[in-house]
Amino acid sequence: MATATPRTTGATDTRQRIIDVAVRLFTRHSFAGTSLQMIADELGFTKAALYHHFHTREELLRAVVEPLFGQVRAIIEQAQTQRSRHARAEHMLAGYADLAVRHRALMSVLAGDPGVIDMLRAHGHLGSLIDRQIKLLADVEPGPGGLVKAAVVLAGIAGAALPSTVLDLDEDALRQHFVEAGRRTLALRTPRRPTRDTARP
Repeated sequence: MATATPRTTGATDTRQRIIDVAVRLFTRHSFAGTSLQMIADELGFTKAALYHHFHTREELLRAVVEPLFGQVRAIIEQAQTQRSRHARAEHMLAGYADLAVRHRALMSVLAGDPGVIDMLRAHGHLGSLIDRQIKLLADVEPGPGGLVKAAVVLAGIAGAALPSTVLDLDEDALRQHFVEAGRRTLALRTPRRPTRDTARP
């Protein structure tokens, strides 16, 4: 008996191809500078064929960022289990730096076009995640100063993650530099590594 699996798999593969090309064009031209027609042309599709999967650029943008925001949600939830505000900020910072390094092209989409964040904020759950990230970092210094520093850290890491020849570092080195710069900005102390005696049960 035949099943619909091949067709479903084909549709999924096509959606992923569209998303991959969209990320590449958003990175090159910004979200605002990329039209659905440009994406269709890059893929060799008609615009109608593209509409079969995504009706608007905004719908495509949500599909592009949803996997990343799923990972952000997991980091936030883990950070919120930490006992102190400094530990929560440290966990959020380390997780965000790791995401920025592993998803440099996607981070550049978020950092390269201020309108993208505003558009994502219009969708409740995505906007809420952005606010929760900022709060975890800003709580180290309650008040306007903490909020400014948290915004600088998030935007700065995302902006510096842009693929370039200036930051020609391996992933581990880049991740460590992001974390150290974030700690300095937020005035976080480097966590102490447990000594042999304190680590012993």
